[in-house]
Amino acid sequence: MLDRLNAPGDAPAATEPLKGAPAGLELTVVVPTFNEQANVEKLVAKLHATLDGIAWQAIFVDDDSPDGTAAAVKAIAARDPRVVCIRRVRRRGLAGAVVEGILASAAPFVAVIDGDLQHDETLLPAMFKTLKAGDAQLVIASRYVGGRHEVEGLDGPLRRAGSDLANRLGRMVLRQEVSDPVSGFFMIRRELIDRVAPKLANEGFKILFDVIASQPEPLKIVELPYTFREREAGGSKLDKRIVIDYLGLLLSKLSRGVIPSRALMFGLVGASGLVIHLTTLQLLLPVPISFSLKQFIAAMTAMTTNYVFNNVVTYRDRRKRGLGFIIGYLKFCALCSVSTFTSVAVATMVLSWGAYPLVAGASGAVLGALWNYVTTSLAVW
Repeated sequence: MLDRLNAPGDAPAATEPLKGAPAGLELTVVVPTFNEQANVEKLVAKLHATLDGIAWQAIFVDDDSPDGTAAAVKAIAARDPRVVCIRRVRRRGLAGAVVEGILASAAPFVAVIDGDLQHDETLLPAMFKTLKAGDAQLVIASRYVGGRHEVEGLDGPLRRAGSDLANRLGRMVLRQEVSDPVSGFFMIRRELIDRVAPKLANEGFKILFDVIASQPEPLKIVELPYTFREREAGGSKLDKRIVIDYLGLLLSKLSRGVIPSRALMFGLVGASGLVIHLTTLQLLLPVPISFSLKQFIAAMTAMTTNYVFNNVVTYRDRRKRGLGFIIGYLKFCALCSVSTFTSVAVATMVLSWGAYPLVAGASGAVLGALWNYVTTSLAVW
């Protein structure tokens, strides 16, 4: 006989858990991915082998990979309730993907591991045991702990030197000693991410550094050694723009978060625009045209290079291409036109006071830069 429906006032019927679903979820492994389709199946198999006896799930956060990474994860998720896929469309960046994956978790502990198989997943049980025992709030898989330098997966001496420099700079900013503050492999109590999530940057790759630097008080940290393995498939995501992102994050944390890293990057691009502006003006000084026209040409040259640099660096995660690049440039020019003409007027006025032409040009350019940031950051990107 069929069970009767709940009558008004009855307690709701208990919901049966999905068959095979982890009961009392303990650990979420967040895997940010971009073009890692060839590694997904292998990583899931490795997690099953190493996390036996732990109630775990894996959340893959994919930045709309063109190689079909999200589809590969979903195919596994269709038969394995431990696997979840979050596909992000028109959003990109490892830091943002990690934060989004962690905030989607209900487990008390969360781990972050790359999807390229370079991180040693067999370290996860020891990390989990350390956290669960209360010996730490954050466990970092370190390439440098105890004097070790296990970085065989770093491509060449230049990248190794860059990694060392990034770690040194990170330790200078943080309020506690950590051997590998830019490690992409760590495990933490989820509540520690929940409380600082609004402070964390969405752009950039160095999420661990941001998490540590954003905490209101120092964390109890344990570092465990591991060997950074060579990549099995796909390509490295490290490029010069990621280095620039990290420098922006460092400067932002030095300001105690008062100045967002994106604003700092915009400012650095603006500074380069000022150099271009003044260089162009200097080259035009011998040309027999009015100073106002020289200033206008210099301002337009700087505005164009600023748009290109901001599109490639400052707003890399929202970068415009093709027709969108052209439309964005037209919007950028339209919004900057007010500052352009204003900067010409200010520079001309300062010149009339007897100032040196480059000083006059700089005064107009600084005023224009302030307007450019306020308007274009809101309307163009």
